Amino acid sequence: MTAIDLPPSLLATLPGSSYTDPAIFAQEQAKIFEADWFCAVRSADLAGPGSFETVQIGKESVLVSRGRDGQLAAFLNVCRHRGARLCTAESGTVKRAFQCPYHAWTYGLDGKLVAAPNLTGMPDVDRTEFGLTKVALREWLGYAWVCLADEPPSFEETVVGAVTERLGGTREIDAYGIDGLALGKRIEYDVRANWKQIIENFMECYHCATIHPELTEVLPEFADGYAAQYYVGHGAEFGGAIKGFTVDGSEGVDRLPGVTEAQDRKYYAITIRPQVFVNLVPDHVILHRMFPLAPDRTLVRCDWLYLPEVVESGRDLTRSVELFHRVNLQDFEACERCQLAMDSRSYANGGVLVPSEHHIGAFHDWVRARLAV
Repeated sequence: MTAIDLPPSLLATLPGSSYTDPAIFAQEQAKIFEADWFCAVRSADLAGPGSFETVQIGKESVLVSRGRDGQLAAFLNVCRHRGARLCTAESGTVKRAFQCPYHAWTYGLDGKLVAAPNLTGMPDVDRTEFGLTKVALREWLGYAWVCLADEPPSFEETVVGAVTERLGGTREIDAYGIDGLALGKRIEYDVRANWKQIIENFMECYHCATIHPELTEVLPEFADGYAAQYYVGHGAEFGGAIKGFTVDGSEGVDRLPGVTEAQDRKYYAITIRPQVFVNLVPDHVILHRMFPLAPDRTLVRCDWLYLPEVVESGRDLTRSVELFHRVNLQDFEACERCQLAMDSRSYANGGVLVPSEHHIGAFHDWVRARLAV
């Protein structure tokens, strides 16, 4: 059945090859992940000068570090001499500079070339011009977002705009004070599925009644199949007997002070293309970052964020974390189940979206448009 044969209730999805073809994945890496703002590092993870993380964005390794001035900066993780990988560790701390282990070309925390064997005998070498290749960086919501494009798109129109489009404005997310929260728990998931599978799953709740018994107990309206993201500004309400966003519905921890009465006892989900999910509840925030590694493999880092005093007090966060941890495991298993069939001839022309999933069609249109450029 082709898209032209579909009844009005159904919309066509992307074809199966979109989730398996290495050539398409390479296009996505170049035209989406290396061209858009990418949520790379939690700012607080880089505590002091010299602390760094390396992040894979598309085909590039990116080095994000904190300078002596306390500011974050991002560079391509490539020595300008012969192209050796400068830092091979995922994270760490250097005292004053980054040194290439091949020929000892050395770069300051600001990326400037500060030393190299026989450099004093080459006075014509500009130390700034031959410093590390810098990439754009913005901090927002307590995270460092980087963009590899020579001319990055507007951060306000794309990243902030996605939140505005979902919630109806930025004041709604400002109320949660995310940049002032502390990390209570981080879990990494190695998902054997294409990154688009994960986004599509997060955007809809047609599956919620089937695979999320704990979530639908806390958020009863999800059992009806409509995700909160389907409606601008809508938050899913807690069930009448539910005390908190926990695995058993028991009371959570201290409510975030900026959360309004209208936001209390509600859950909001936001997709920030191409790789971030933000989940807002009254006492904490859950933020997912996706790192696409292959057509059929995506690393997902999930952070649970709470008031600093809650984390510092050693409060038991187990019931709070466990709810969305189970949701993650249930979702990722479903994504992997779908990925297994993406190269089947039965899915060569793709599948269909039912009415409660029609908003995913806009995501598919966005992907098609980006790859067509």
